[in-house]
Amino acid sequence: MRAVLQSALADLADVPARSRWVRSGELRLHVLDYGGPGVPLVVLPGITSPAITMDFVARRLTDLVRPIVVDVRGRGLSDAGASYTLEDYADDTEAVLADLDRPLLMGHSMGARIAAVVAARGVPLRGTVLVDPPMSGPGRGPYPTTLEAFLGQLEQAQRGTDADEVARSWPRWPRREQELRARWLSSCDAGAIAATHAGFESEDFFTAWPKVPAPTVLIHGAESPVVTADGTQEAARANPAARLVAVPEAGHMVFWDEPEAALHLLREVLAGF
Repeated sequence: MRAVLQSALADLADVPARSRWVRSGELRLHVLDYGGPGVPLVVLPGITSPAITMDFVARRLTDLVRPIVVDVRGRGLSDAGASYTLEDYADDTEAVLADLDRPLLMGHSMGARIAAVVAARGVPLRGTVLVDPPMSGPGRGPYPTTLEAFLGQLEQAQRGTDADEVARSWPRWPRREQELRARWLSSCDAGAIAATHAGFESEDFFTAWPKVPAPTVLIHGAESPVVTADGTQEAARANPAARLVAVPEAGHMVFWDEPEAALHLLREVLAGF
């Protein structure tokens, strides 16, 4: 059962962003808008990451851009959907982008796959940043984290978990991020997680990636099991105009594993658009 805890909602009081809502068809999508005069940067989180879990990234960028972080359908405060294909997610993203003037678009993991599809559609963007997109797909082998692992963590959150238990799965994360995951993971819909995980293996990132126009930067963890050395080489061949750059010692959860190095690199990338 999907649930948003009272303690989770209270976290929003400490976030320097305004909650607002965007309609995508019948769905109501929640976004955290950090405001300011900068170029809008729409941020799409990963498979089990509500928008607030990327607050520590967004608040470090407000002098450069206007971050707008999306609760992707079925996560956080956004409505659940009837389906969870990349095309569904891309439609939702276009609804968020609709009233913005040539924004930047960034996604992590699942969000990076969505960003690639949106950019490949020819939506007017200043540029894209794709962070460790799953490169699994038909004929490419399984996604390295099993669905059972995701659902096991969700079950822990639904029965009531804490930062210490989260740390057993994610020991490298900053303590605040472990605490936020403990409080917010139960807001994720099990069906959304299962459908998205299945999509990691049935929907091919490389269908959209060659069509993503420059400027685009693909950031990946140097130790990521999701973007492997072979995947990096294939990505470079498939989109020669893209810039690919690794964050040393980071795994798939790039910003969480190596916050300072990853944020320094992201700021350099954004300043270059």
